[in-house]
Amino acid sequence: MTEFQDFLQEQLQDPSFRQEWELLQPEKAIMQAMIDARQQAGLTQQQLSERTGISQADISKLERGSGNPSLKTLQRLAAGMGKQVKIEFVPMASKV
Repeated sequence: MTEFQDFLQEQLQDPSFRQEWELLQPEKAIMQAMIDARQQAGLTQQQLSERTGISQADISKLERGSGNPSLKTLQRLAAGMGKQVKIEFVPMASKV
């Protein structure tokens, strides 16, 4: 494991830290999905910006988690990558 992974595992032992970490996971998943989709499409942030009309700076903010994209923005980004947005509601994981 990396030093960060070791540190994270240690921090996750704290129930309040773990709760906050788990609350962030949906946002982190969206950020990673945007990055993965853009890279799979073989696009730079600048190229995606040119296709969507969304500034490269705003795309960068969204990928870093510094923005809060609307569904409309996510749809524009997806279309620029030749994709569509899919949102699911899934059962919550039970806590044991």
